[in-house]
Amino acid sequence: MYDWAEFRHFRYLLAILEKQGFRLAAEELNASQPNLTVQARQFQENASIRLFRRLRNGRIRPTETGIAFIALAKFLLTMRNEVVDVLQAIERGEIRSIQLGCSPWVDAALFRELCALHKEMLPSCAIHPTHDDTSQLAEDVLTGIVDAAIVTLPLENPELHLEVIRQDRLVVCLRTDDPLAQKASIRAAELDGRLRVLYHPRRHPDAHDRLMQMLAEQGVNIYEHSRASNPFELQMLVREGHGVALVREGSVTDSELTTRPIAGVSWTVDTAVIYRKDRYPKTLPIVMKSLKRRHALNAEAFHRGEFDSSVPPKRPPKPASSSEFTYGSHRKSQANMR
Repeated sequence: MYDWAEFRHFRYLLAILEKQGFRLAAEELNASQPNLTVQARQFQENASIRLFRRLRNGRIRPTETGIAFIALAKFLLTMRNEVVDVLQAIERGEIRSIQLGCSPWVDAALFRELCALHKEMLPSCAIHPTHDDTSQLAEDVLTGIVDAAIVTLPLENPELHLEVIRQDRLVVCLRTDDPLAQKASIRAAELDGRLRVLYHPRRHPDAHDRLMQMLAEQGVNIYEHSRASNPFELQMLVREGHGVALVREGSVTDSELTTRPIAGVSWTVDTAVIYRKDRYPKTLPIVMKSLKRRHALNAEAFHRGEFDSSVPPKRPPKPASSSEFTYGSHRKSQANMR
């Protein structure tokens, strides 16, 4: 459809826009200025767009489309380089197998999707899954035991590349016969004294600390409570009447349980892929971009603050795996806690 658009066009026009002129761009590219002028004109005519306007002083100013072009061209050229890196690594036989980790509260379907995308790209590569807590997986990635992992946040380490793949809202899990289940949504204040089932703090200390902070900001006190080491135990404790819990939306499959959104807040469960910045299988950036693109609408809704937690889902969430969450936090008026 756009066979006339070649990588060189994006490289030329990116230089022209960033240098704000043809002469400086030609010097950087070691190309002739007349050639750049012709290439720029032909690209804009073929695409029916205008990327810049000429100023009186001879320089150029990007249009709104031109500003977007700068970001998109960088993405495209980076992707080109990453694709070549992958092909060269495969040709050299550098990616015979890969160790992929997953923390307990990650949606298991998301982890399977990550593995499937890698298998689709490189069918001959053996994938060895590893399941552990976020902190241990981060350590394993740093030491090279695990190549990459999909974990729940928060997590901070300057040696790790971290990219959020998905954000799911945090909802209240309760029995279907609980009086609160009659409500379309639950105010945070109504959790005071009723939130008595929590994920064990040792399994993800940073997430626990962040949750306590989020609850305290809403005036929710935590008294004596039960602790769970995995999503199955958490739901079992709620079903047995030990209190309500907070879970990732879509994770509850028990027929005796239901979930309700928390009104007035936009708390989320943030899931990210991590790998070492200085050493990683070259297939990872490509696979991660594919995975992130599939979940882009979910992430964009939270970033734009368009999610209204006071409105319940129009239909029950689709059954998901027994895996669940860590705590990320997004408010409509404040950035997340990462």
